[in-house]
Amino acid sequence: MASTSSLLGRPVGSRGDQTRQRILDATLRCVAEVGYARATIREIARAAGMTSGSLYHYFPNKAELVKETFREIAQQTAPRFALAVESVDGVLDKLMTVLDEADRMVRENPYAVPFDRAIRVESAADLHLAEESDTIVTSIHHVVTEILREAGEQGILTDHVDVQAATNAIDVLLMGLYEHALTAPADTYHATVHALKLLIRGMFFDQARLATL
Repeated sequence: MASTSSLLGRPVGSRGDQTRQRILDATLRCVAEVGYARATIREIARAAGMTSGSLYHYFPNKAELVKETFREIAQQTAPRFALAVESVDGVLDKLMTVLDEADRMVRENPYAVPFDRAIRVESAADLHLAEESDTIVTSIHHVVTEILREAGEQGILTDHVDVQAATNAIDVLLMGLYEHALTAPADTYHATVHALKLLIRGMFFDQARLATL
C-alpha cells in the first residue's frame, strides 16, 4: 500500500497506521485551534472522521493522546534545526539557516507552533511533557546557544557583547518571532523572517542614507 503524508510530516502505511496518524493530526489541529483544555475527545474524534468509541481503541484517554502528539512533534522538530545548521559553515550563515528552518516549519505545518504553545502554557505541569521532550522553543535555543558559543570561541562577537548576552538577545528575537507565528499570515511571517535576517546581519538600515542625516 502506498504511504501517505500527515500534518506531522511522517509517512504512514497500513490502515491501522493511517487511522492512528489521522487521530494525531486531528489532535494537533484541535489543540492548536482551541487549546488543550477545550480540545475534547469528542471534537478530536469528529475531526478525525470517527466516533469517540473508535478513538479509544487507539488511545486510552486525552492525556495520552496529547502526549503522543507532542512526542511526534518533538521528534520531527528537535533534530531539524540541528541538522539544518550542519550543512552550512560560518556563524552568520548558521543563524540564517535557523531562521529559514523556522520559516519552513511554519509553512509546512501552521499548527505546530500554536500546538506547542498551548502545551507549554496550559498543560506543561499537568502532562509533565517538558520532562520527556524538547518543545520547539527549547529545540531552537539549544542550537542557537551552540552557534553563539562557536562565535565566542572564534572571537567574532563585537566588543562588550559576550556569549551569554548574545544568546539572550537572539532568544528574545526568536521568542518574538515565535509569538508572531501564532497570529501572522504565512506571507507576513515570511517577510518578518526576512527582515530579522537583515537585522542580524547589520543590514536593516541603509547605511549610505543614514550617513546623510
